[in-house]
Amino acid sequence: MPTRRSVLTIAAAALAAPALSPGAFAQPAGLSSPDGFSFSFPGLEGGDIRLADYRGRPVLVVNTASRCGFTPQFTALQEVWTRYRDRGLVVIGVPSNDFGQELASGKDIAGFCSREFGVTFPMAASQSVRGSSAHPFYRWAASERREAPRWNFHKYLLGPDGRIAASFPSEVRPSDPRVIGAIERALGARG
Repeated sequence: MPTRRSVLTIAAAALAAPALSPGAFAQPAGLSSPDGFSFSFPGLEGGDIRLADYRGRPVLVVNTASRCGFTPQFTALQEVWTRYRDRGLVVIGVPSNDFGQELASGKDIAGFCSREFGVTFPMAASQSVRGSSAHPFYRWAASERREAPRWNFHKYLLGPDGRIAASFPSEVRPSDPRVIGAIERALGARG
């Protein structure tokens, strides 16, 4: 039978534990800090994009916008996805209106990405990627890399171990040799 002290200890621990933010998963027991596979995004067309489903595979996470000078990078993202998905790469687009350049509705974003760029890789519902209101993945990534996206089309590459293997600013296209090299190294690390 539990003692009063054990009940109070459990209650105090529960109250002291941080609440999970929407889109975050509880950290599995035994791990000292979260990794990139600890998070999820609501899908643009419903359901969830659970990064845990891609554990052991490299994942390129890119904050996107439909009305940005970098929007043509969707073409290169689709090409990278097509080229490497059979080898294990996952590309995830995360629309964001943090810079005032995203369409208003998920339906409009999905239609635009499909119609204009033939996007077939997973797309999340629109999320904040900067500051205190940023999606938990982006808060984690910013703390891991000491950098947050400064604009649309910032790229974080998760390695198969869930750690950030590389990060690229908006100006670096997905087809840039630096991005391709990092992807190929991450694919090679899969073992």
